[in-house]
Amino acid sequence: MRPAFPMIVPGLLALSLAALPAFGQDAAGKSPATITVNGESQVEIAPDMASVSMGVTNDADSAKTAMADNNSAVSALLSELARSGIDQKDIQTNGLSLGPRYVPNSSGVAETKGFTASNMVTVNVRDLGKLGGVLDAVVGQGANTLNGISFGLQDPQPSTDEARKKAVEDARRKATLYAEAAGLKLGPVKLITENGGGGQIPGPMYASAMARDAAAVPVSAGQVSVSASVTVVYELK
Repeated sequence: MRPAFPMIVPGLLALSLAALPAFGQDAAGKSPATITVNGESQVEIAPDMASVSMGVTNDADSAKTAMADNNSAVSALLSELARSGIDQKDIQTNGLSLGPRYVPNSSGVAETKGFTASNMVTVNVRDLGKLGGVLDAVVGQGANTLNGISFGLQDPQPSTDEARKKAVEDARRKATLYAEAAGLKLGPVKLITENGGGGQIPGPMYASAMARDAAAVPVSAGQVSVSASVTVVYELK
């Protein structure tokens, strides 16, 4: 009696499966052609915060006196920042130093002439409308050093996402251009990789000394840049 179902020969099954193209390959068994491009973008936006590195430097004949004078001046500086509405979480000490002060004598040899104490703090000002007034106020309370001002964004995420979208658009534009130049058509995306080195690019920093009798400090925030970079692999048809 003949069986009700066809007999399967293992050797023939293996042969028939081997004849089928693998996933992602064409009928000839070759992987489809691809193109890899980099996409980049940069979004300009007005900043909404500033980070200021400021502090006090004091000279005195003894280390104890230099440090005591510096502590008193920095305490006045911190009190003024609090009166200006700066939250404690936005004030961070980042540079405290005490050391001998060297002055060259008539022979050009450096000699110790007292001591220098310095204390620097970084202050985040989240209301740019207050920035000039804050700088003016701390100068009046003894701040005599300004290492720099940088502008940035309190929440860079929306601008970063916009930059990411534009980076992908830039990659597709380049890939389409290359494909058409080669007489091909752009296929689906095979891979997207976000490259490092992007993110928020703060506004420029300016270093200078602060005079004790400085007038109200004029500031211009300008714009900051948020960048993104991606690598995209497309299939070509």
